[in-house]
Amino acid sequence: MGRIVTLFTGQWADLEFETMCQKAKKMGYEGLEIACWGNHLNVARAVRDDDYVNYILDTLKKYDLTCKAIGTHIIGQCVGDAPDPRLNQFVSKELWDNPEEIRKWAIEEMKNCAIAAKKLGADVVTGFTGSSIWKYLYSFPQTSAQMIEKGFDEIVELWTPILDVFKENGIKFALEVHPSEIAFDYYSTQKLLEKFEGREEFGINFDPSHLIWQGISPHIFLNDFMHRVYHVHMKDAAVTLDGRAGLLGSHIDFGDLRRGWNFRSLGHGDVDFEAIIRVLNANNYQGPLSVEWEDSGMNREYGAAEAAAFVKKINFSPSDVRFDEAIKN
Repeated sequence: MGRIVTLFTGQWADLEFETMCQKAKKMGYEGLEIACWGNHLNVARAVRDDDYVNYILDTLKKYDLTCKAIGTHIIGQCVGDAPDPRLNQFVSKELWDNPEEIRKWAIEEMKNCAIAAKKLGADVVTGFTGSSIWKYLYSFPQTSAQMIEKGFDEIVELWTPILDVFKENGIKFALEVHPSEIAFDYYSTQKLLEKFEGREEFGINFDPSHLIWQGISPHIFLNDFMHRVYHVHMKDAAVTLDGRAGLLGSHIDFGDLRRGWNFRSLGHGDVDFEAIIRVLNANNYQGPLSVEWEDSGMNREYGAAEAAAFVKKINFSPSDVRFDEAIKN
């Protein structure tokens, strides 16, 4: 089976890069989906400094790891989001409370991400697009169809010059369909892909954990959009509605047992990963299976090691023979 098991480093970016590589190897991973924040990958530096790129590559090689994708979620969020003071935490202090400059920085940084990915030998950049219309999710005050169309058109306008650079460098962008993004469920994803008019550089980072709690069957979503799935996250979530909790979360932080759903370590939630593997096999997906480990109720090193073993066990190959072939005359 050609699919390798990798670890997304976004939730580990407090660690030094070599420490991350050392731990990932020990936990059983074969590669990293490197986050472009914290201590792991400085995109602007990677573009201008080949010695820095060689350090990343040499460190991966030292621990027998590979990199097939880099993660740019917080950068991409700053491209398409509405003015939001929470974006300050993603940018340098001189950009704080300046939405226009934050967006300008993010657009250029996303272009750099395509160049950095190419230099690292990765062919996919995962991430977010942001959304100026997420606040319209519940249509009161009344939301017009024109307001929604404008929001989708704005994303296409903002991301088209970014995708031009991706095309020049032979890199694909894979949007993680996710709440707070312009595409967050089945039909918003369908609409966004139509808006981009089948542009090959723009696709999906499939993550079942963001679909399961919305009531969407992840394997059905995967099967229907498989032609645009460029990367796969392995991540679990559990819905625990008890008559008090709701799906909107009540402004209660992740991990709190009062919530109606929570992210869980792989195999501890409601996602049917076998159904997902069967769809991937039917469509000959040979890209990474990247564990995005999030579980506020479990030690992360214990959980991530267990998750690596879980994915390797469930990552079965398709059959190369018909099971009833041997009984023919």
